[in-house]
Amino acid sequence: MNVARQLPARLVVWVVLGCGVVAALHLGKAAIATPLLQADLGVDLAGAGWLTGIFAVLGLLGGAAAGAVVAAVGDRRALLLGLGVTAVAGVAGAAAPSFALLLISRLLEGLGFLLIIVAGPAILERLTTGAARDSAFSLWSCFMPSGMALAMVAGPLFQTWQGLWWTGSALAVIAAVAVGCCIPAGVSSGIPGRLLGNIRRVLFSRASVLLAVGFALYSLMFFALFSFLPVLLMERMDISYRSAGLLSALASVVNVSGNLAAGYLLTRGAGRGSLILFASGVMGASGIGIFLGWFEPQATFLLCLLLSAVGGLIPATLLASAPLAARETFLVPIAVGLMMQGSNLGQLLGPVVVGGVTAAFGWNAAGPVVLLAALAAGLTALLLPAALQRSEPAKEGSPERSRSGDVQC
Repeated sequence: MNVARQLPARLVVWVVLGCGVVAALHLGKAAIATPLLQADLGVDLAGAGWLTGIFAVLGLLGGAAAGAVVAAVGDRRALLLGLGVTAVAGVAGAAAPSFALLLISRLLEGLGFLLIIVAGPAILERLTTGAARDSAFSLWSCFMPSGMALAMVAGPLFQTWQGLWWTGSALAVIAAVAVGCCIPAGVSSGIPGRLLGNIRRVLFSRASVLLAVGFALYSLMFFALFSFLPVLLMERMDISYRSAGLLSALASVVNVSGNLAAGYLLTRGAGRGSLILFASGVMGASGIGIFLGWFEPQATFLLCLLLSAVGGLIPATLLASAPLAARETFLVPIAVGLMMQGSNLGQLLGPVVVGGVTAAFGWNAAGPVVLLAALAAGLTALLLPAALQRSEPAKEGSPERSRSGDVQC
């Protein structure tokens, strides 16, 4: 423990980011393993959509509650618990003899994923300050595209989907060891008796609700495409399974550029609502072009890159806004949990809805789904700045904020 406290904050940030990447890999592995699952278990596109969507069920039902758990038991313990559950569930999934048991294991992996992605920001909030905190949250927002890209690259290297599951569990164990060695435990918050009231306060906060809705709509658009991107590329571009995995990885990892660009723009006064509005418009227009098949395969893939890169502005902006929506510092995990609840709703609806309409009507039917989500996200962006300004006075003793909602350190 003493060794962990002497380690530089930068190393702690990278360890936390690594845990997020491992969690995202477990989420993304179902998409790249879809062809293997189709051959082994006879899974159709609708079933493959549920393998990704079921992952979000626990997050959808208990995101805010998970934030309360993190606040009560401590961020480090919650992170270790999440990694442990993820590892065990991955092993159970690899040994599952049927599709039904595989679905159950994915539900448990969703629990681990939820704990990891709520505890991670809480650790960063606790162990970083000032400009280092801004940089840390910007890096943290990269965990999802990085983990998804890693899954897309690694997936085709395995002969069976079970091998990918076993490897993911091993990485979760390694990440847990790194957390135990590098991240110091936090001081008990001493607020368990107030948690229920605090959850209600966050639930009735207009800013927190808008952040959650924004995350839900972003996730719906993102996973509507990336849950099926390898299959879509194989059909549209007539390429091999391995090539589809590499191209999908490229499309996922460029999302990081949007994540980092959002951190840069926010520190220079860019409006949060403006960033989300712009990115939502680009995602909606790109989604229409991708799914309706108006362009040549190469141009369609470029639209996938555009959707991912510009779309990355949204999650980074939303995550950076969580401390502004929370009334007190110890409420940040609960606010993040509510946002992840919205994110998981989008992760559930995106693959399931697109998988269903595609199975029934073809890829063209997925375009309007993405467009409608983009329009709703644009409306959320218009309402968000005023809601964040209203939440400012409720947080006493916090750093002074500008009218745009940015913290001034």
